[in-house]
Amino acid sequence: MPLTLPRISRISRTRLAVTAAAAAVLAVGAPAAYASLDPGPDTRSPGTTTTSQISRGDAYTETRLLFGTERPDGGPDVTDKQFMEFIDDEVTPSFPDGLTVQDGRGQWRDSNGKIERERSYELILLYPTSQAHKRDAAIEEIREDYVKEYAQDSVARLDDRLRVDF
Repeated sequence: MPLTLPRISRISRTRLAVTAAAAAVLAVGAPAAYASLDPGPDTRSPGTTTTSQISRGDAYTETRLLFGTERPDGGPDVTDKQFMEFIDDEVTPSFPDGLTVQDGRGQWRDSNGKIERERSYELILLYPTSQAHKRDAAIEEIREDYVKEYAQDSVARLDDRLRVDF
């Protein structure tokens, strides 16, 4: 008897692919990053503190959003000017203290199994972890607005907790 799987929408497959790719990158990079931070055994006398034992900075959350620029409906790609206007109008009012935008190149497998490559942007937001609940609604609105305005399948989101010192 053949096994039948439920149909998964193209958006779900795209989100699944983006999530899987992000998880793979994090899984591969994390052990190496943590290993490089290990200073090794402390050979100093007992009762002394090494720099690596001091907890610096405050608890922050880093959210990274990944925006594609090609339109699945065949419309014109999102231009640099359009994207920066989107940042000015939709992002800056919610995150006036600062943000970072990086240019990128991305790829994903579409619902027909074809590898799609496109110019992309990575938006990096840092905010106190104590504000995470409040900021979540603003971030979700940013994602939804971009999807609607530029006919996108999705905007990927990655969150991480950090210690930040300015």
